[in-house]
Amino acid sequence: MKTVNHWIGGKTVEGASGNHGPVTDPATGEVTTQVALASAEEVDAAVRAAKEAFQTWGQSSLAARTKVLFAYRALLDANRDAIAELITAEHGKVHSDALGEVARGLEIVELACGITTQLKGELSTSVSNRVDVAAIRQPLGVVAGITPFNFPAMVPMWMFPLAIACGNTFVLKPSEKDPSAANKLAELAQEAGLPDGVLNVVHGDKVAVDALLAHPDVAAVSFVGSTPIARYIHTTASANGKRVQALGGAKNHMLVLPDADLDAAADAAVSAAYGSAGERCMAISAVVAVGSIGDALVDKIRERAEKIKIGPGDDPTSEMGPLITAAHRDKVASYVHGAADQGAEVVLDGTGYTVDGYENGHWIGLSLLDKVSTDSDAYRDEIFGPVLCVLRAETYEEGVALINASPFGNGTAIFTRDGGAARRFQLEIQAGMVGVNVPIPVPVGYHSFGGWKDSLFGDHHIYGNDGIHFYTRGKVVTTRWPDPSEAPAGVDLGFPRNH
Repeated sequence: MKTVNHWIGGKTVEGASGNHGPVTDPATGEVTTQVALASAEEVDAAVRAAKEAFQTWGQSSLAARTKVLFAYRALLDANRDAIAELITAEHGKVHSDALGEVARGLEIVELACGITTQLKGELSTSVSNRVDVAAIRQPLGVVAGITPFNFPAMVPMWMFPLAIACGNTFVLKPSEKDPSAANKLAELAQEAGLPDGVLNVVHGDKVAVDALLAHPDVAAVSFVGSTPIARYIHTTASANGKRVQALGGAKNHMLVLPDADLDAAADAAVSAAYGSAGERCMAISAVVAVGSIGDALVDKIRERAEKIKIGPGDDPTSEMGPLITAAHRDKVASYVHGAADQGAEVVLDGTGYTVDGYENGHWIGLSLLDKVSTDSDAYRDEIFGPVLCVLRAETYEEGVALINASPFGNGTAIFTRDGGAARRFQLEIQAGMVGVNVPIPVPVGYHSFGGWKDSLFGDHHIYGNDGIHFYTRGKVVTTRWPDPSEAPAGVDLGFPRNH
């Protein structure tokens, strides 16, 4: 059986703990790989490798760093298919979706290639007599990333390219459910010329996570995952004196006004709710239909959803693949099974779905729940599967109040032809990312990604300018060079004054 080991100090390191976890092909249900689960000592070895590498990488020139990143970008581009195949084999998403994930990760590598303009600093001359003041940004040291199963390549690339471009060294702890893509990213970085120890990968479970959160040589932690774990990461790492950005869960809403193009809205709802089998933190999981359009909109969504082809991710005709594990599949199904008892109308029930020849895969079909109440489990919880809830609201104001009452605030969207309503929505809605006739408003790489409320713990969003500020700290240098002919100023115990 294939074994995925750690990547420490520029080489593969076999797990010394002796503990391994199973990696399953979601399409077949078969365990195809085992992954080493790191002990605290193995995490310490990765941090020590990163700390040693920081002594030179942190002092390296911007030209040297960007030269590596440009070469890395070219290698990633040439290996798109290979990375996507690893993602499909372990996550289950269809190949085209996996390719899209790699492409979005590449955007951040491209941003990192242009880091020179983001780290220019500031200079003010002659702020006082012969005094200049400069503001510069410097790397933190060793930083860590803890990433989720749903984007095993993209989310790590949201973190480490910017971190290392800023001069830090990095320890990545990817999901143990689909670990192979992370190792491939590290191997390609070495091939691009990244010095040994600058990027390390340790696989593991809570033992490895807690070791990173407590390690005195880890200066900052980036995390993407569920809200309960994000809260734990933020609380624990902060208590250990670390800088933290912890992105949590979501319940993303799409508000559809009566004037909207219902065909476009239905297309967007199906794409955003069921893409990647709903295993996206930016998936639309709740549609709020305003006014009298609800029945027509639900009919259009149902018609489209019934035509989606579900199958193995490596089948070019498949539009949606399986869920990551059988346990997660069963949990997602439970929300559909209990929906009617909690007042919802089950328009489509995707539970019990199987694919011929792949009967042991983690399959579930598309589910559509209408007239969902805000106190039902299907609405309150982040289901993280292909289940779309439709709620009804009489007015725009009622719809906005409903969305703002949610404890989550990751992303949201409005579908309308009314520019005034759209403008009100983007100002009044309590979410970090807003789409206007765009169902999944994930920002481009040079803008930052992050939510509000229980969707983010910490002060910084991820990538973009926020990412660069997170991975650097400011320093202000005040300089005075006296004129050779100037007499010594003498002792002055008064408060310094500019003059």
